[in-house]
Amino acid sequence: MIARYLGDILYSMILMTHAIAGAAAARLFPSNPAAAFIAAFLSHFVLDAIPHWNYRLLSHENNPSDPLNGDMVFGKKFIIDISKIFIDFAAGIALSVWLFSPKSDYQASILILGALGGMLPDALQFVYWKLKIEPFRSLQKFHRWVHTKYEIKNHLVLGVTSQILIIAIIVAASRLLG
Repeated sequence: MIARYLGDILYSMILMTHAIAGAAAARLFPSNPAAAFIAAFLSHFVLDAIPHWNYRLLSHENNPSDPLNGDMVFGKKFIIDISKIFIDFAAGIALSVWLFSPKSDYQASILILGALGGMLPDALQFVYWKLKIEPFRSLQKFHRWVHTKYEIKNHLVLGVTSQILIIAIIVAASRLLG
């Protein structure tokens, strides 16, 4: 169990990738925080359309007959999941700032805003699972619709390699455009 948990943290870059893509998108709008945040938020859905590897959430209960009826159940597994998510989240923020080396506090704030915007749709899934109300229901439907149906399962090396490649492409493109 502990080995699986550590493996999930070390080999999953899902939120990290979304954070870095969000920061890169935000860099395109350095003087417009609202546009930077919106671009970062939308980048999440673009990335989710690409086949990728997800780490397992132990507390997530999926309902195959009604995919909109999933949930994360509070308990010991939830605490483990939240710690995984927090490490992924914090690493995403830190890597975004490190990779894009802001020259001022303002640039750093735009990068962090972008990283947060890039990760926000996944946090809103949790809100939906708990409340199941609009506008979260429609957002969850859209999120599920745009999300790739092909996940890289049981192919850890391919999953990790694809995440690293996506990050490298995002960083390189951002540096060329910015």
